[in-house]
This record gives sequence, structure tokens and C-alpha cells, in this order.
Amino acid sequence: MAASNNCSILLLMIALLAISSITTSHAARSLLQFPNLPTIPSLPQPTMPKLPTIPNLPTTVTLPPLPTLPTANTPLPSFPTLPSVPKMTLPPMPASIPLPNMPSLPNIPTIPNIIPTNSPPPSN
Repeated sequence: MAASNNCSILLLMIALLAISSITTSHAARSLLQFPNLPTIPSLPQPTMPKLPTIPNLPTTVTLPPLPTLPTANTPLPSFPTLPSVPKMTLPPMPASIPLPNMPSLPNIPTIPNIIPTNSPPPSN
């Protein structure tokens, strides 16, 4: 069903292309059979004003000298001294506190494999 539909659509498109090329060639032939048409007189060409000349730019440009980097001999400013922070100490943990018991994880039932795979059967 689908193949015949595709074939009929293809035949319809070929027929439309053939008809359009026939009408195009017929229109071209009828244009060639017209009597000679009067020629269009040429229009005078407009005159363009002369463009101003571009002034010559200087070819060499003098750049200011680049700033120099400080050498290793120059002393760097020193950082201000920061106040010292007192060390924090925590008291020791008492050893007599028992840790709470952690609950055990529940058992999760396994799901049987019902999806067939392409693995070979077990050998005996």
C-alpha cells in the first residue's frame, strides 16, 4: 500500500515537471516570434564629482619610552605585623561514655531474574 502511494507521488511529480518544462519552452518560443520591439534610448551617464585626495600620513611615528620595571635592588615595603591568635585546646573526651549502638541494615529481598538473556545454558 505504501509502496504504491510512493510510486504514484513520484509519477505525479515527474508529470508536473514535464508539463512545466513544456509551458516554459512554449513561452520562450512565443517571445521569439514577436516582431522587433523599438529599442530603448540610452540614458546619459551621470558625472561624478572628483573625490578629494587623501593627505599623506607620516610614515615614522615616534613613541614615548616605555616605563622601566623596578630592579631587584629596590627594597619592597614590609608587611605590618599581625597580632598572634591564641591556640585553642579542647578538653579530653571522657572514656566512660558508651557509644550508641548502630541499627543494622534491613535485609532486602532479591528479585528473581525473569528477563531472558543471551547467555548460554548452564553445562551439566
